[in-house]
Amino acid sequence: MSDEVELNFDHFENLNIVTKLRQIIGNWWNIQLNFTDEKGYLRGVPQGRFFNPKNPICKLITENNETFKDCVKVARVTTIESEEANEQLISTCHAGFSTISLPLKIEEKYLGCIFADGFIIEETVNEQKEKLRKYLQKTPNKSALEVEEYISTLPILSMKEVGYLEELLQLVLDEILQLRKSISDNQEELNAINSSLKRDWNFENIVGKSKAMQDVFNLLGKVSESEATILITGENGTGKEGIAKAIHVNSKRKNKNFIVQNCGALNDNLLESELFGHVKGSFTNAIKDKKGLFELADKGTLFLDEIGDTSSTMQVKLLRLLQEGTFIPVGGSEQKKVDVRILAATNKNLEQMVKNGTFREDLYYRLNVINVKLPALRERSEDIPLLVKKFLENYAKSNNVQIKKISSFCLQRMEKYLWPGNVRELENEVERLCVLSGENIEISEELLSERIFGADEKEENFHNIDKQSNLKDAIEKLEKEMILAHLEKLNWNKSKAAITLGISRASLIMKCEKYNLEKK
Repeated sequence: MSDEVELNFDHFENLNIVTKLRQIIGNWWNIQLNFTDEKGYLRGVPQGRFFNPKNPICKLITENNETFKDCVKVARVTTIESEEANEQLISTCHAGFSTISLPLKIEEKYLGCIFADGFIIEETVNEQKEKLRKYLQKTPNKSALEVEEYISTLPILSMKEVGYLEELLQLVLDEILQLRKSISDNQEELNAINSSLKRDWNFENIVGKSKAMQDVFNLLGKVSESEATILITGENGTGKEGIAKAIHVNSKRKNKNFIVQNCGALNDNLLESELFGHVKGSFTNAIKDKKGLFELADKGTLFLDEIGDTSSTMQVKLLRLLQEGTFIPVGGSEQKKVDVRILAATNKNLEQMVKNGTFREDLYYRLNVINVKLPALRERSEDIPLLVKKFLENYAKSNNVQIKKISSFCLQRMEKYLWPGNVRELENEVERLCVLSGENIEISEELLSERIFGADEKEENFHNIDKQSNLKDAIEKLEKEMILAHLEKLNWNKSKAAITLGISRASLIMKCEKYNLEKK
């Protein structure tokens, strides 16, 4: 794993599992959860202050500058002891509270710890309460009666409950370690983009290393040099025109014209004039003869986008050209012959349209000699880093500026978004980020569109846990939700899910059986 990727605790504060466990630990035991870095400094604490301490005594202590210094010292000592212990550590703070800490290590490098504090252990309850009373004597303006009222509200945990608490903290550590690995992998992937683009793909203007796109490339490599008519299908924004362009530039016609016409952009009369041309005087404003796109594309390639939007009348004329290579301009009487390779594309289900009688069956089979189906971007999310890199380079080149960089966390959020607008939506978002980032070279996730920024919260949906239930049931429910989320994200590939969950495949299979988790 690369050491270049820094561990940023501020981002982990927003992890879904951290938020949920803070709520669980806070509601059950009134215990607070914090992080320290490798030097012992508290993370997520503005100006060195605790944020929203859970119990009244901690609030009282942190409001006083002198007693707060003791808190900071305890956090630093706890961090040092955590590193030395290299395992779960239970200790008592300066005021008398118990603390539990777990070290966070990556590749034997100590990066800090996660710790929970503000509670009393059942086995030493009397000694701890007495220490708290003595310590609180330093605090002005609080009577002995008020101190006793505060102490009576403190959470008291048995050692068994402390064990449960440790399990919850370990869940947070596991998620952080997995996230850090994902960030590092993404960074390494970005570093390899330039060389892999040229080495692995013949269609250099198309980006994709996913299995789905490799299948497309393999098919294109077989059909590009042929003269076969090709139908390209896929959702809007999947890059159908780019595929058509790649087919043309890798064909024998690459030195001739490549012409594009969107069949859904014009009504029948205008489309007919555009495709077949017209003669002078054939209609109002036809002041001279005009060559159509078929004639202009002679010996080259004509790409008919959104072919499913053509009328039945236009379909008849297109069929004749495909069968005979001939057409008659609008208003003309002389038949013209052309040699054009037709590439067509649609986001509609033409086969269903044939069944419904809205698309001619004979034209469908003439167009669908070879079918190239493009996957949606959500089906090839591993291509997102490659596409982002390409779009950043394109923006820099067209605007004559330095190439910007996407932060790892920004890229991670983009990978979690489903991209209903596919590659086109991604390209627009990258351009938007480049503009909004101004003079900054690195683009942070805060600039992402709101729908994308919150994608991880929508997709990793851990259900609300009943705070009145017992701890064992709550932990099992959280475990079940996490396993299900990882399996769904990885299309139920248990080997990959086991790796991301940090457990063995056998263990995952046993847990799936335990929770009756099956792909539906």
